[in-house]
Amino acid sequence: MSNMSILAVISVAILGLLLFGLGLAVTVVRGKTKVFTGTAPYPDHLLNRLIRAHGNTAEYVPFLAVLFLVVGAHQPGRLALGLIAVATAARVLLAVGLITCSSLSQPNALRAVGATLTYVIGIWLSIFVILA
Repeated sequence: MSNMSILAVISVAILGLLLFGLGLAVTVVRGKTKVFTGTAPYPDHLLNRLIRAHGNTAEYVPFLAVLFLVVGAHQPGRLALGLIAVATAARVLLAVGLITCSSLSQPNALRAVGATLTYVIGIWLSIFVILA
């Protein structure tokens, strides 16, 4: 791992903890609520918010992890490392915004910031990979 950025590896580990932690939270809440398949009957139920947070994380985190590792393997500069750190924080913010919001149907600042940063930084890191 001497050629790999330690920040990239730590960020991938954080994203992994987020993904698997959310999956575990869904399972625990399913057990407590006895809703073993599908969603809870109320749209804003904690189970539904956790399912959405886990699903959204599962949609974006795997490719971000690939980008982090590819960029991290090419002696990234400060900008690239900063983007990796901010993207990791953005994914955590988005998940927190989904879990803590009172309603999935209402705008939420944490969700908006997390999603926007994910898109912008994902595009930047993809361009870094092309240029590497």
